[in-house]
Amino acid sequence: MKRLFIVLSIIAFPIILIGQNFQPYTLAFKTDKKIIEIKSALSSALSSHLFEVVGEYKPAKDSKRWIIVVTHKELLKAAELEGGLRGFAITLRVAITEEAEGTIVSFTTPEYWGRAYYEDSFDKVAQHYEKVQLAFKNAFSSITQYDGSGFGSKKGLTAKDLNHYHYMAMMPYFDDTEELASFETQAEAIKKIDNNLKKGVPDLQLVYKVNCPNRKITLYGFALGGENGESKFLPIIDISKPQHTAFLPYEVLVVDGEVHMLQGRFRIAIAFPDLTMGTFTKIMSTPGEIEDMLEKLIE
Repeated sequence: MKRLFIVLSIIAFPIILIGQNFQPYTLAFKTDKKIIEIKSALSSALSSHLFEVVGEYKPAKDSKRWIIVVTHKELLKAAELEGGLRGFAITLRVAITEEAEGTIVSFTTPEYWGRAYYEDSFDKVAQHYEKVQLAFKNAFSSITQYDGSGFGSKKGLTAKDLNHYHYMAMMPYFDDTEELASFETQAEAIKKIDNNLKKGVPDLQLVYKVNCPNRKITLYGFALGGENGESKFLPIIDISKPQHTAFLPYEVLVVDGEVHMLQGRFRIAIAFPDLTMGTFTKIMSTPGEIEDMLEKLIE
């Protein structure tokens, strides 16, 4: 019997690994409450479970959407281990979306985004992501019954898919970032951005700014306004149910004096992995328009 158990375990274990697919978003729970009734309770629950709420906003000026951006000590610890562009991973997003069947509370699936951003290094930080996932579950369970089902892709993506992900041939990978500027020091880069934000940058609204302790890493999140912003492209790409509200806001990373943004053709694709080429062509100008907006930060 013992020998049979060992054989079955050897057979089953790789099947579990090979068959495990990840979704970009997780459904926390559904409720009949409106955004205005639940967002404060949600922020409080997250804070009570060691998340730090770093920003909130209404994406695309849509009254039926709300986003809460969080960080967690485990996300910061992971980024400290690896540094560099892994700084893009120090925040995750919680979304509240009023849909026809009720209000959906969802969040960016930690392991999906962690694997996409850490790539070959994910195993080194996996334990931190497990703790973040558990913290999310406990936070939402303190409000109501937790769902935990994934969504955002019909089949989901495997660990292999997410490692060095790109939408298709000739499309950018995670580390094919756009370097918007380079400064002699981290402090100079941050000062430039912050000074411009104080004066006001057209079509950009600061949602959050997070520093990674013990690393020269600062991550900003921006709401994209104006005629080419969220109100233009979100209705075109966010057409499945539940909606992918937690896709936003858009990030800019300052690391070792360099100012980076993820290319739109990666950042949009990883958030909408089932996006058809036909839909992509409808927002063909969007990646360049986002870059044009974010370049104003360092002019």
